[in-house]
Amino acid sequence: MQNVALPQHVAIVMDGNGRWAKKRFLPRVFGHQSALKRIKETLRYLSDRHVKALTLYAFSTENWKRPKEEVSFLMNLVLKALSKELKELHANQVQFRVLGDMSALPKKVQDILNTATTLMQDNEGIVLNIALNYGGRAEIIRAAQQMALMVKVGELNPDEITEARFSDFLYTQSLPDVDLMIRTGGEHRISNFLLWQLAYAELYFTDILFPDFGVEALEASLSWFGNRERRYGMISEQLNEKSISSDTD
Repeated sequence: MQNVALPQHVAIVMDGNGRWAKKRFLPRVFGHQSALKRIKETLRYLSDRHVKALTLYAFSTENWKRPKEEVSFLMNLVLKALSKELKELHANQVQFRVLGDMSALPKKVQDILNTATTLMQDNEGIVLNIALNYGGRAEIIRAAQQMALMVKVGELNPDEITEARFSDFLYTQSLPDVDLMIRTGGEHRISNFLLWQLAYAELYFTDILFPDFGVEALEASLSWFGNRERRYGMISEQLNEKSISSDTD
């Protein structure tokens, strides 16, 4: 890819794993297992292009409603995959973060997530966010409760509550908002994912099931993003004037 503006922060709803397996007359869990290859491929590709952050929707607060066997498999998959990839991720300077309420996760899963987060917290490469037991509304409520408590004890003045200050209480604190959200699998909704951070994101929907979402498909989504005009409430003429002004500063 050449001469295409790249996003700083890419978020992916990795949909279609179960349907991918079903099409092949395999149990749903095989789709989740196959998705691991695409995750590694996607992370490597974006890291090589100096994208700042990748956020993956791995398990939502609503996913507990799935069959117990599938939930158990997903938890074990997180445990095994992260244990296996930990050293390589660290060697590649990946910074690892978890978005979501870890308290409901199995103890062994919590332990490996905490180990990975601590080990890689000072790395300077791409930030890999894994959304586990995550819900966008729950994240916003959590942030509001934390700020309300600070106001109550006199540590925060209500007049000081701004969008920037509020963002500091989200799981994605210090990261840029999402520029590009990709949803695979043919659905056209955001499913309670990063509601605050997606405010000005470009939303890319594809029918490709995530285990089939390879480099070629990823490049297509990035090319689509690069051709979007991101106006942030302005009109094209204002953007052009702003661009000219920046070039002459």
